[in-house]
Amino acid sequence: MTTRAGFIALIGEPNAGKSTLLNRMVGAKVSIVTHKVQTTRARIRGVAMEGESQLVFVDTPGLFQPRRRLDRAMVAAAWGGAADADVIVLLIEAHRGITEGVERIIENLGEVAQGRRVALAINKIDKVQSDVLLGLTKDLNDRFSFAETFMISAEKGYGTDDLRKWLAAEVPESPWLYPEDQIADLPLRMIAAEMTREKLTLRLHQELPYQLTVETEKWEERKDGSARIDQVVYVVRDGHKGIVLGKRGETIKAVGQAARAELEEFLDRKIHLFLQVKVRPNWLEESERYSEMGLDFKDGN
Repeated sequence: MTTRAGFIALIGEPNAGKSTLLNRMVGAKVSIVTHKVQTTRARIRGVAMEGESQLVFVDTPGLFQPRRRLDRAMVAAAWGGAADADVIVLLIEAHRGITEGVERIIENLGEVAQGRRVALAINKIDKVQSDVLLGLTKDLNDRFSFAETFMISAEKGYGTDDLRKWLAAEVPESPWLYPEDQIADLPLRMIAAEMTREKLTLRLHQELPYQLTVETEKWEERKDGSARIDQVVYVVRDGHKGIVLGKRGETIKAVGQAARAELEEFLDRKIHLFLQVKVRPNWLEESERYSEMGLDFKDGN
């Protein structure tokens, strides 16, 4: 029996559907999915099995024009994820087509992709007509020599089985890198923090774009099989703390309930979740916060 295993980097613009595709491939929720752009901060690895092949997906932060230290660290992590991979999948949104951001990514791909197979996945195909899709496919393949092109809907599952089968044949012959039943290599503490951050992002919409982070401060296993999880939400201003807490604490309470419910489903056991909100004006300049997010502080220089 020949086994195969390899790393697959999912790259693309913010909101192209990388996190949704990762979760579809793995069959479980391991990456934060919201309607906001740039929500994936760390390179989140999800592990999927396809026949005798183990596919280790790296969901990179969206590639965009960086303005701040955090942005620069995220973009460096994204290109680093692509450079470390065996196969690269570039996701493009069908209805947005070739944007300036897509053009920049394709320009940089040549250097990063040397010696690697690069697949094109045109996502959200249900949003455009077939003739538009065909024109977009031709235009993109004229600009870069993709090994294969897939038409998919990561959200609905169209075309994703074909993509997974192709990837299974492309990764190198190798022993499996993770136990067969492992779906992610992120520490549970980080997955738990990401789940809470997703609920905050969904709840607060435009009010606090990226100026908050969540850390799991304590994880205590209890004798009855449950776990107590203490998390801190860091914001940069007193005014932001009030927004996160909400009137009479209603916002943070609702966020805590939603995060706890998802954690219980993910971990299949009872969870006691306690959230605190703290003001840290300079968390965007603290190296420890970057380490917690799986990013390199130096990449933000």
